[in-house]
Amino acid sequence: MGEKKLTRSDIEDFLYREAALLDNWQLMDWAALFTDDGEYLVPATDLPDGEPETSLFLIYDDRHRLTERAKRLVKKTAHAEFPHSRLRRIIGNVMITSAEDNIYTVIANFAVFRSRLQQTDVFSGHSLYEIVVENADIKIRRKRAVLNSDDLRSQRKLSIIL
Repeated sequence: MGEKKLTRSDIEDFLYREAALLDNWQLMDWAALFTDDGEYLVPATDLPDGEPETSLFLIYDDRHRLTERAKRLVKKTAHAEFPHSRLRRIIGNVMITSAEDNIYTVIANFAVFRSRLQQTDVFSGHSLYEIVVENADIKIRRKRAVLNSDDLRSQRKLSIIL
C-alpha cells in the first residue's frame, strides 16, 4: 500500500509547525524535522540563485551541521543570540510546485520579525523546500531560504534560523 498523498493544507500545517518551533527556540526539535541527508541553505544576498558547488553561501549545512548549529544557538555561550531574540514569523503563499513518489517541491514566502536589544529587524524572502514522506512522517530533505534583501546592513547579522 502506498503512502498517503499530502495536500497543500497538510504541507501548510507542517510549515506552521516548523515556524512555531523556530519562534519558540525549540531548535533541536526543528533539526529533527530533517531527513538524515537533509540540508539547510541560505544563499548570499548578491547571488540568490547560486549553487553551493560554485558560490559562497551564508549558510550551507548538512544534517550534522544544522544539528550542531541548533545545539550552539540554544546555549548561553551563543553570545549573538543570548538572550534569545524574540521571533515571530509569517508563512504564506504556500504552493506545491511538483509532487512525485512522495517527494514534494514546495515554495513559501516568509517574513521573520526579530526583536533584540531594543531593535526590530525584518527578514523577508521565500523558502524552497524538498519535502518527503518517510514512514508516514513528513520530513524536510532540503530547505533553501532566499532573502529578498540585497544586503544585511540594516539587520547587522544573520544569527537566527530563517
